[in-house]
Amino acid sequence: MRVPTAWAPLVLSSVRDAILYQESLLKSETIRNREDYEEHIVQLSELLEVLKEEYRSIEKEAGIPLDKIL
Repeated sequence: MRVPTAWAPLVLSSVRDAILYQESLLKSETIRNREDYEEHIVQLSELLEVLKEEYRSIEKEAGIPLDKIL
């Protein structure tokens, strides 16, 4: 799937925010199956790494340095 360059920073920050949200859920005492949340965090983290690599190739075109997004 091709993501428009203008959307790339939004996609990166959204995945990062999803990771932070899932991590906060792990601290909650109300969750029942921690393994599901842990696995979801692992998958999101892997996705973020792939997206970061892809973003590096369009970073100049996007106009926002990766370190400012994350």
